[in-house]
Amino acid sequence: MAAAREGGHIALCGGTTPKRAYELAASLEPRWPKVELWFGDERAVPPSDPRSNYHLVREALLDRLGGRPPAAVHRVRGERGAAEAAALYDAELDGVTLSFSLNGIGPDGHTASLFPHTPALAETERRAVVAEAGLEPLVERVTMTPPVFATAELLVYLATGAEKAEAVRRAFAEPPDPACPASLVRGRRTVAVLDAAAAALL
Repeated sequence: MAAAREGGHIALCGGTTPKRAYELAASLEPRWPKVELWFGDERAVPPSDPRSNYHLVREALLDRLGGRPPAAVHRVRGERGAAEAAALYDAELDGVTLSFSLNGIGPDGHTASLFPHTPALAETERRAVVAEAGLEPLVERVTMTPPVFATAELLVYLATGAEKAEAVRRAFAEPPDPACPASLVRGRRTVAVLDAAAAALL
């Protein structure tokens, strides 16, 4: 809630794990007027598509904010195709420094749409790139790149469930490895919020 109150550029993730967190955030802090909202990644689908991260965030968070929504919501234009959407988002991110980023971890160790051993992991110039889907749903994606996440004043990993335990171990208890992208992606300060099952192998 502090991130919403303090404002700045906030990046959110998709997935089932953060949905409840967004619902709680809306009820505990319904005023987000100082925030500019971004998306760590997005699928190349229209905003009304249930597979869209924007769609999830809109339903779980934005539609629940009482009357003081974010100052800006920077949506990835997935309906325009991955290549054009990535180019537009890359330009829009120029000069942006994240104050807070919420990231998930997939069972394969991916975070955002940075999948194991993919070119996006080595990107140093562009802020947003096209990413091939590494998991279902198999649609092209747009993802922020590691240098953007590295600007975040605080990057929080949120992971729950035993199916994430091995990926969590590799991300936080092993040396950085392109086979586990979450082990490579860090903010200026990084915190992991885990339940007991996800932390079982640490």
